[in-house]
Amino acid sequence: MEPALPRARLLALIPLPRAAAAAIGERHDLCALPGASAEEAIARFGGAGIRAVVTNGSTGISAAQMERLPDLEIVCAFGAGYENVDVAAARARGIVVTYAPGANDATVADHALGLMLALARGYPELDAAVRRGEWHKARGERATLNGARAGIIGLGRIGARIASRAAAFDMSVSYCTRTPRPDVPWRHCPSVALLARESDFLIAACPGGAGTRHLVDTGVLAALGPAGYFVNISRGSVVDTAALVAALQSGGIAGAGLDVFEGEPDIPAALLECRNTVFTPHIAGRSPAAIATQTNMLLAGLDAHLRGAVVPCRIQ
Repeated sequence: MEPALPRARLLALIPLPRAAAAAIGERHDLCALPGASAEEAIARFGGAGIRAVVTNGSTGISAAQMERLPDLEIVCAFGAGYENVDVAAARARGIVVTYAPGANDATVADHALGLMLALARGYPELDAAVRRGEWHKARGERATLNGARAGIIGLGRIGARIASRAAAFDMSVSYCTRTPRPDVPWRHCPSVALLARESDFLIAACPGGAGTRHLVDTGVLAALGPAGYFVNISRGSVVDTAALVAALQSGGIAGAGLDVFEGEPDIPAALLECRNTVFTPHIAGRSPAAIATQTNMLLAGLDAHLRGAVVPCRIQ
């Protein structure tokens, strides 16, 4: 029988789902400051004694923040993203970094298709019209996914799942990655602009970070055109928000479905005022199954580290 694990002090830099916080708190001493920023949490609980941190790709943890946690041994990214974790700084200090690849892929892909359907069929507007008693006025024809063209930026785990779901709607599927993938049946486009020009729905499913910042810009949105829809379930930084607002206001694109935003949760008023949009509060990856899987992967990595065993899903 393995000896019982010691309880480690773990600092949460992000709001954790209730079930995740409860599961972590049963096995470790969870330090959390609900509603606070990462900086506020570190100011409150930082210093000696914190052996582990839980964060995510959007919030991350910087080298300077790690320096304020002298006993830090492991950083656990709650989810698949870790673009704002300073992995190099962690490596230099011998700090382990883990993440949860694949934990919420299916949920995010489902959400992307939901946004596409909501945009094409006009679910929010139709629901509101029926509630206002505007039955006959609202019964105009609406676009659908069947036979439309889906263009996916990035074809990792999530992008591939979106592609397979789009294909099930009899959509034609193209994708843009640095290099073509010979193992998939979909057509590769060498540039995002070309992908946008040949798409009715342009879906961002790529990682965040400096390498993809404002990848979807004025030129890409112009290539998508007035009949095209943009969907983002990746990171808010992938799209130039000012360019997106301009395209939505001018009719340069037909609409946008966004689960992520630059500077979230603060959203520019100009974007909120655009009516040809569907917004969700960065919940594409949140389902009971996904949260349970992410929590179990986090705890497995943390427990393995505390036992001195090989840490699963460690970022090398």
